[in-house]
Amino acid sequence: MKRIVLFLIIVCSLPCFALGKEAKELSDDPALEKRMMALSEELRCLVCQNESLAGSHAELAADLRQQIREQMKAGKTDKEIVAFLTERYGDFILYNPPISRRTYLLWFGPFILLGGGLFAFYRYIGRRRELIVEQPLSAEDHKRAEDLLRTEPGKEPA
Repeated sequence: MKRIVLFLIIVCSLPCFALGKEAKELSDDPALEKRMMALSEELRCLVCQNESLAGSHAELAADLRQQIREQMKAGKTDKEIVAFLTERYGDFILYNPPISRRTYLLWFGPFILLGGGLFAFYRYIGRRRELIVEQPLSAEDHKRAEDLLRTEPGKEPA
């Protein structure tokens, strides 16, 4: 029985070894690596789209991190590196794209939709209010309501 359990453990753990990947490539200089990771947090992975370059495991993200390392070693500033990447990949690579004619809809679209929704809701409520017509109670309905209020709960009025 022990041999069967041991055999099953070994067989089940084999895919874990096959799926293992190489360790992430790190720079010799820890300050450079820290700077690269800080800049990578501000940039979007083009494959994953909802992850930063620092957190992405995509091959393209690893290549872009390596390019950032190389440019930092070449002495470029963060602004120069970001300018290079946005020139090459567009504003989409930035988590906080600048406000420009191309990004007006991105920045102001949600507010426009919210305003349009509030306007439609206000008009709907206004029209709905016009449909409700208040009619005063007739003498017969008023007497019936008084009888219902005088009776005890659970009993029918006479």
